[in-house]
Amino acid sequence: MPLTRQDAWTQDEDLMLAEVVLRHIREGGTQLRAFEEVGRNLSRTAAACGFRWNSYVRKQYKSGIELAKKQRKELKKQAKINESQNDAEQEKLISQAAVKAPIAERQSETILDFRDIIKYLEDLYENFSQLSFKAKNIDEYEDKTRELEKQIYYLSAENEKLEKNLEMIKSDYQSLIEIMERARKMVILREDNRHERAQFQMEKNGNLEKIER
Repeated sequence: MPLTRQDAWTQDEDLMLAEVVLRHIREGGTQLRAFEEVGRNLSRTAAACGFRWNSYVRKQYKSGIELAKKQRKELKKQAKINESQNDAEQEKLISQAAVKAPIAERQSETILDFRDIIKYLEDLYENFSQLSFKAKNIDEYEDKTRELEKQIYYLSAENEKLEKNLEMIKSDYQSLIEIMERARKMVILREDNRHERAQFQMEKNGNLEKIER
């Protein structure tokens, strides 16, 4: 491993540093890669090259840096143009190859396309028929549902009416029970009063005879 130099920079070394850095800027590279390249050539560290560039050399080549940046933009623009031209050329070649294809092959492809279209239309018609049938069934189910809802409404009203009648019957039955209970108590009370008012007298033969009042 070569020893790292720490001596003063010469004019030629500054020129080499400037040329390498400007080339990396122009080609879209990084300054760090430029410093590493110069360091290998001059047996200096990349940090030393970077410090020399930022502290002294860069100030001497401001116009060169701007020119390198413009050249980098032009190179990128030209690369995009070339890429677009290559894509257009490839598309042109593909179109020419398609035109040169056998007529029978293109016709078979066209027939295949028509068959696919016909098959698609047949499937579409079948799906439409199925949907129409399902829609008809849905309408019938909706009619049945509405009819059942009406029946439920009428049955609910009838059930409510029967519940009211049942409550009235229960009330009347309870009133009848209470009347019967009061009548029973009155009969018992009369019987008790009759026994209390009953008197007896002695007959001539010595037997007791009940006297009703």
